[in-house]
Amino acid sequence: MKNICLVLFALLMSVTVKAEELELPRKVENVTIKDLYGNPASLPHFGEKNLLIFYVDPDAYLAANKNNKFAEELEATGRAAGPEIYGFGIINFPDTWLPKNLLRKICRKRVEKNGATIIDDSEHIFKNQWNLGDCGNKFMLMIVSKEGELVYVLRDEITKEGKEEFCRIVDKYRF
Repeated sequence: MKNICLVLFALLMSVTVKAEELELPRKVENVTIKDLYGNPASLPHFGEKNLLIFYVDPDAYLAANKNNKFAEELEATGRAAGPEIYGFGIINFPDTWLPKNLLRKICRKRVEKNGATIIDDSEHIFKNQWNLGDCGNKFMLMIVSKEGELVYVLRDEITKEGKEEFCRIVDKYRF
């Protein structure tokens, strides 16, 4: 009986934590993590522009192909671009089994090729400070207002309805 009570308590606590991390909008702070060369890097344009952040576990991108097509669509069409928004990627390295040095090399080539901004959350500093919960095998999209409020989080694979909702929300922050 004692074990059953402990399990029920743990389930209740996890539901409470889950509800808290999905409560939006909520204030977030800029964090210092690393660039792809191991140098300290803060989130670019934090507090100056609205941010579109792609928080990616390489397993979700390379192996599971989650939200890749949607991200490529956004890049190709410029749907999430505008003078008031800045998009960039953060790689969730602790949750992948793939070789980190190889992944950094791939990311550096992308940066050189198209000028993308990609930074490295190699110690879950970003994930933990923003209380993002389990980010393993996720290709997440987040929108942060220039006032520092996390206003949108997509944790799972996007649906057609989700695309429409994302576009409706991001349009408020582009111009």
